[in-house]
Amino acid sequence: MPEQEHDCKHRHEQQHDRDKIWRKLGLTDREYSMIVGQLGREPNAVELNMYSVMWSEHCGYKHSKSSLKLFPTGGPRVVQGPGENAGVLDIGDGYAAVFKIESHNHPSAVEPYQGAATGVGGILRDIFTMGAQPIAFLNSLRFGPLEDDHSRYLFDGVVSGIGGYGNCVGIPTVAGEIYFEPCYRGNPLVNVMCVGVMPLERMVLGKACGIDNLVVLAGARTGRDGIHGVTFASEVLSDQSEEDRPAVQVGDPFLGKLLIDATLEAVDNKLVAGVQDFGGAGLTCALTETASRAGTGLEIELEQVPLREEGLQPFEILTSESQERMLFIVDPKNLDALEEVFRRRELQLSVLGRVTGDGIVVVRHQGEIVAAVPAESVAGGCPAYEPQSKEPAYYREQVSFDPLALPAAADFGRSLLELLASADIASKEAVWQRYDYMVRTCTVQGPGGDAAVVRLRESGRALAMTVDGNGRHTYLDPYLGGMLAVAEATRNLSCTGAEPIGITDCLNFGNPEKPEVFWQFREAVKGMAEACRVLEVPVVGGNVSFYNEVGGEAIFPTPVVGALGLLDSADQQCTVGFCREGDLICLLGPVKVAFGGSQFLKNTYGKVAGKPADIDLTMEKNMQSLLRRLIKAGLVSSAHDLSDGGLAVALAESCLSGKIGAVLDMPLSDHTALELFGEGPSRALIALDGTIIDRVLNLAESAGVSLIQLGRVGGDMLLIRSGGDTIVNLELDEIKKAYEEVF
Repeated sequence: MPEQEHDCKHRHEQQHDRDKIWRKLGLTDREYSMIVGQLGREPNAVELNMYSVMWSEHCGYKHSKSSLKLFPTGGPRVVQGPGENAGVLDIGDGYAAVFKIESHNHPSAVEPYQGAATGVGGILRDIFTMGAQPIAFLNSLRFGPLEDDHSRYLFDGVVSGIGGYGNCVGIPTVAGEIYFEPCYRGNPLVNVMCVGVMPLERMVLGKACGIDNLVVLAGARTGRDGIHGVTFASEVLSDQSEEDRPAVQVGDPFLGKLLIDATLEAVDNKLVAGVQDFGGAGLTCALTETASRAGTGLEIELEQVPLREEGLQPFEILTSESQERMLFIVDPKNLDALEEVFRRRELQLSVLGRVTGDGIVVVRHQGEIVAAVPAESVAGGCPAYEPQSKEPAYYREQVSFDPLALPAAADFGRSLLELLASADIASKEAVWQRYDYMVRTCTVQGPGGDAAVVRLRESGRALAMTVDGNGRHTYLDPYLGGMLAVAEATRNLSCTGAEPIGITDCLNFGNPEKPEVFWQFREAVKGMAEACRVLEVPVVGGNVSFYNEVGGEAIFPTPVVGALGLLDSADQQCTVGFCREGDLICLLGPVKVAFGGSQFLKNTYGKVAGKPADIDLTMEKNMQSLLRRLIKAGLVSSAHDLSDGGLAVALAESCLSGKIGAVLDMPLSDHTALELFGEGPSRALIALDGTIIDRVLNLAESAGVSLIQLGRVGGDMLLIRSGGDTIVNLELDEIKKAYEEVF
């Protein structure tokens, strides 16, 4: 081949590679070929941008779809399961609870305040989009050690962002959890849950129904913030991630509050046939998902989209994730009335186009068609991958580690104080005080207990709610860790007296294209699914967050479970604090515990190793059922789940919450530290009147659940004795100082 001809061919190949812009947009060559096949032609640049955001991991769930099918999603209370903006459960009396949890991890890593604030705003819109009045926020947060300056910066920014948005919209933040591990140093986890309530008849779906109905945009103007935010969320963080700040949205909680009120009034007055919020992928997502769900098409004029700045290109308008925007499907005869609802709040409406019957989303800009794509192809046509799965090398090594071979603790009282002063366990009151958890005046039990309880004005009933997860457990044994996460979340509800009725989950993992990471993910989902089946709690929605790693190092696999429970009356709720002098203190549930993955092992020896205690799901179910029965019958004065730090920490927390001491005489073995600080499932600390102990023992025996008497409530110290020896002897003031002066 002549040299000149060879150079020409080489330049052509280089140009061809540069033309493969789909790679820059996060699409693979195979995915591009699929798009061409589904379209029947090459996509233009605007269409390719639309596909790239909707086929991103964040929107398309291409590495998780097959695994998520393992979850049980149906049940007698399920009105709406996965697939809509949020899950819906029937809570009786003609009302429904609406709830969901989502992540905003990557945005919070590069812009913690706005990343967290827009996470709150985004999950809020998912709830009122369904027609529900939001009543509560919860959050699950993970950071690196606070001694690290950058981790402290992320922590302060995220907490401020959550409080800043939630407080302004007037929705209480009623519960949450915060943990600190080195693996989250550069990649924090910011998972936010929202709960709402509505009359069942008010539920509205995100469907573009009704040929010739209008497509209407409401809320904020569109800018360049958040363009390709979902693509950013579907990539591994790196040293260059700070440059992706434009991919982080900017929230406006005051406008968000106006949108809540206007949307709910429009739904109440039946002025809208469909509602969809603008979340990940912006206008592209709202258009294609609503049309896909309804089996319809849309014709849209981009010039009708109000812009915050000049010069936005069609692909920017379509992929911008500017916040506080809603999409409505409206019968033309209702347009004037809808405009009046929004005009009274000084909110703008723009008619973008109409619903068609051909299944194609046609987008025009300045008189030209810039995109014409099948809604189902964009919203639901991305591939479902089955990545390779491989057990990590560390797994067998960590499981075989024997924590009992470590040197024994010398001073159990000192060990307890050190645990209480650890950032994972210590009081988070300094954080809660930055949230308004009493606004709306329905919070019966706020932060600090096993679960929050919110009274329902509509029916007199109450909802209990919690978020729980343990990355250490799932790292050491993903299958067991998945089961333990579901069990702890539902147990926390049962400790308030509430019947668990459903869960939503946020699955935070590393790069699923790594076989070891996908093995962690798949095993954790299997464990969660099995626990949900046995405990009879359906999964009605959730979120998967992959690519949580920095510099090739992944976070601990961290499934977070948001759980909802129902109380017939708020007056039936139980709290964690000892409250009656002389009450018997009893351990309900098995005595078997382990140090594997425990807070004691981490705090005292600096190790994350060993195997967490196994769980018998049938025992867990029986124990929770018995606990709820005891609470409903008024037989216990307090109940507290045993989790981080084991029995000793639970005792200290119940003493501090009730502002009263406890004296225990316990038969302890040679493994005293294990019995005091070991962790295991299916256990709760309860207090009850000693005169009814025989009745409670009989109920426990009938349920097949162990009940052990430990001591009595009283005094101003925590005193634990065994065989005449004093094991722990701490004044409450000393315990309080350790527990409350960390943050």
